[in-house]
Amino acid sequence: MTTKLIAIVIALLVIFGAYKIYTYYQTFEDEKANKQREVAARVVTGDQLPGMTYELSQSLAAAQQAGPKAFGNWLATYGRLVQDPRLAWVQLDYCVVLVRGNPAEAKKIFAIVKERTPASSPVYPRVQELAKSFE
Repeated sequence: MTTKLIAIVIALLVIFGAYKIYTYYQTFEDEKANKQREVAARVVTGDQLPGMTYELSQSLAAAQQAGPKAFGNWLATYGRLVQDPRLAWVQLDYCVVLVRGNPAEAKKIFAIVKERTPASSPVYPRVQELAKSFE
């Protein structure tokens, strides 16, 4: 009788221990999922970056709609009025637009942006993403 009771207690302890290990492991999985959601929520868009006035944003949108030549003219005219990190983002947009028509120029501009973009910049993930295409 006592051996059966001891076996039942041991079985219950094993089941309880397995349950505790499972819940402990589950907390790590939940933390991992939360971190992934936070990273996804932190995805940066160019409009969120500082360095350009609202008026310039409107003219930039119009230049982007007009095509690569107008976009390049806009950068030549107003590029000095825009600061990083927004300038880097706009130049990367220009590289993406320009790559079909003038890949050499697109690579040159990308190299300049990559060189001046530190790893701490909010634009850095985009530089890393586009690096495969421009190198």
